[in-house]
Amino acid sequence: MDGLARMRLDDGGEILIETTPEPGGPVKAGRDGVHELPNALNTSLASVRETARAVLDELREAGSDEVEVEFSVDLSARAGAVITQGKASGT
Repeated sequence: MDGLARMRLDDGGEILIETTPEPGGPVKAGRDGVHELPNALNTSLASVRETARAVLDELREAGSDEVEVEFSVDLSARAGAVITQGKASGT
């Protein structure tokens, strides 16, 4: 395991996320390599949630009877939540 980052949850809990150091970047010595991430999980996912809501609203506005939206999301210690793939369809 390369390193760990701690991400807060809105309910007061926390999760640990395994991190991979950037090539050529600084490496922490010792065993206390857990660092705090600046945003809570729910904050990091807020942009993904808003994107999904906007896509659904637009497809419903187009008069679709059925709507399907699918996202692939990666959690990144540096970038937060990143949409890596997306697909939307309506009929």
